[in-house]
Amino acid sequence: MLKKYFKFLAVGFFFGVLLVKSEIISWYRIFEMFKFQSIHMYGIICSAIALGMIGLLIMKKYKVKDINGNPITIPDKEHRFTGGLVGGAIFGLGWGLAGACPGPMYVLLGTGVLTIAIVLVGTIIGTFIYGLLRSKLPH
Repeated sequence: MLKKYFKFLAVGFFFGVLLVKSEIISWYRIFEMFKFQSIHMYGIICSAIALGMIGLLIMKKYKVKDINGNPITIPDKEHRFTGGLVGGAIFGLGWGLAGACPGPMYVLLGTGVLTIAIVLVGTIIGTFIYGLLRSKLPH
């Protein structure tokens, strides 16, 4: 079983190293971004969006399958401006206060920034609360 999932562990490790080397996990880089003092983070974010778009186009064109051989489908979504605005504001506020978005929190913990464990616990509790309230929230 470990052999089956080793490639995911390797990709996760590589992604963590990439985050550290590109300084995405640096609180100072995030602070610069929110103060509009540097294009570093914006360049990385825009590059990630472009790469994701290209990846999705390739997945759709070649009908890529998941690890179990099932076709990967991407359902259409109904976009709601208000929900995106409120959700984006909450996400941005949390990102600014914590100094990290959810992905790099594990990398920060792995690099020895133990105070991020407080944020990680808060994130897990918040996700659990969202799961409880999800049916009552507008989507």
